[in-house]
Amino acid sequence: MNVLVIGANGQIGSRLIRLLAHEGKHQVKAMVRKQEQGDQLRAEGIEPVFANLEDRVDVLVEAIKGSDAIVFAAGSGGSTGLDKTLLIDLDGAVKTMEAAEKAGVKRYVIVSAMQAHNRDNWSEAIKPYYAAKHYADRMLETTGLDYTIVRPGGLKNDPGTGRISAAENLEPGSIPRDDVAAVIAEVLEDRNTYRRAFDLISGDTPISEAFGS
Repeated sequence: MNVLVIGANGQIGSRLIRLLAHEGKHQVKAMVRKQEQGDQLRAEGIEPVFANLEDRVDVLVEAIKGSDAIVFAAGSGGSTGLDKTLLIDLDGAVKTMEAAEKAGVKRYVIVSAMQAHNRDNWSEAIKPYYAAKHYADRMLETTGLDYTIVRPGGLKNDPGTGRISAAENLEPGSIPRDDVAAVIAEVLEDRNTYRRAFDLISGDTPISEAFGS
């Protein structure tokens, strides 16, 4: 598969593109905004695609064309304002869904947030972020895309363990970003995960066995 990772300069996206490149099963393209980011990726043998989530949908269509799968791992980050949460985590995500449909790309994996589907469990401290994730996920579920919604718990920079717990609803927990990237790589071709959404934390099940493939 030709996989386009949106948010390739982020903490999960950067791990994912390097994991995919190392595995060699798929061709990987990395969507970034800045030339210096692209230069670094080229030096590592990864093809950059230049686009901005605040661009028009037709611009994003051009960036997406030729891909077999899209991974949306972008986020506005904790240092930006609520305007960027709205424009990146919600509208930016939805625009890539629209662009994927226009470009004829069916496979779409999005990184959401644990319990984003359940308003009762949203963190008060970052409720606007949860709202953005919630409605982006709901929009994705209305599309004709073969989507998977991955909702990780608290993200850590510890080395991955390769063992997880994944289910529609889980108690609060955490997970290394390495393992989130590994899960995305695992589910890309797994039809058992099409049109499914799940919470994701560290657990006892090997990633290769977690989705019944």
